[in-house]
Amino acid sequence: MYIKQTLRFVLKPLSFVPAIIMMILIFSFSEQDGATSSQLSYQVGVKAFTVANEVFDKGWSSEKISQLSEKSQFYIRKTAHFTEYFLLAVSVAFPLYVFGVRGLWLVFFAGGFCVAFAGLDEFHQSFTVGRSPQKRDVMIDSCGVLLGVILTRIVGWTGRMTIFRPLSNIRNR
Repeated sequence: MYIKQTLRFVLKPLSFVPAIIMMILIFSFSEQDGATSSQLSYQVGVKAFTVANEVFDKGWSSEKISQLSEKSQFYIRKTAHFTEYFLLAVSVAFPLYVFGVRGLWLVFFAGGFCVAFAGLDEFHQSFTVGRSPQKRDVMIDSCGVLLGVILTRIVGWTGRMTIFRPLSNIRNR
């Protein structure tokens, strides 16, 4: 029993480590100058279209793949924003859920923290060469946050009602 309590005491605070890693990762992407960021987005597009070309046997040339990647830059960047903040929201909401923050409080705390971080991140970009803060990006980030928090609530509730319910019944005996 003592070992279980000690492990909980040590491991529960460590559940926030993925959130801290995501925040560092997001800030490191924001520190990239405009040219570096564009090059990274371009490379992601080339990789995605190369895989799509191989999987769907499209027969695209490397020039066509390059052209498609150039055209898709806006969508690649916005998808990256959405995905980063979705992952941040999940990595913030799950530890809060474990600590007992549930329902609308989870939405307010995890969602509010992540949206505030998105605003801070956009402000941080204003100090980076070739980058500028955009309200649209904060809105896209917020959509990712909302989906991440809602998904965390659904998974947490489902787990409590199915997988972990038998454990709570044992404790009540």
